[in-house]
Amino acid sequence: MQINMINLKCECSEDTKNYILKKLKKLEKFFNEDTNVKVVIKTEGRKKKIEVTIPSKNFIIRSEEARDELEEAIDIAVDKLERQIRKNKTKMQKKIEKTMINDIHFDNDYEEEEISTIVKRKNIDAKPMSEDEALLQMNLLNHDFYVFKNADTSSISILYKRNDGNYGIIEYK
Repeated sequence: MQINMINLKCECSEDTKNYILKKLKKLEKFFNEDTNVKVVIKTEGRKKKIEVTIPSKNFIIRSEEARDELEEAIDIAVDKLERQIRKNKTKMQKKIEKTMINDIHFDNDYEEEEISTIVKRKNIDAKPMSEDEALLQMNLLNHDFYVFKNADTSSISILYKRNDGNYGIIEYK
C-alpha cells in the first residue's frame, strides 16, 4: 500500500505524519501493495479535516472527518474505513467472483473553475455496471447519489437515496 499525503492550507509535524501512516498501516491487510491511498489534510476554520480515498481494482472506499485535533480525525476516519470494508466484504467478494469488473479510472487531477455555481469538476470513465454494483459503490463512497451506465439498459442512470431510507433510480433514455 502506497500512501500519498497532500497538505492544503495546513502544516503537519513529522510526528503527525508518522501517526497517520501508522494508523493507515492497519488497513494494509485488506489491500495489495499496488494500492495507492490518497490522504488530503486541510484546515476548515478551527477544525482539521482529513480525507482518505482508497481506489482499488473493483471499488473505491472513502472517508472524511473534521475535528479540532488531527489525530482524533484520523482515528475516526480509519475506523470508518475499516467498518466499511468489513460491512461490505462479503458483498464485494460475491461481486468480484460473479463478474470481474475492469479498473475504474478516475481522473484525480480535476480542474476547479471560477464559475459561480460549479465549484468542482471530475471526469470519470463510465463502465457499465448493474444496479446492485452501483448501490454498493454509492454506499462505499458514502454519497447520497451515484451516476453510472446501467449494464442492463445501456442508459445513463442516477441512483439516489430517498428521505424514507429507500433508493430510487432516474434513467436517461
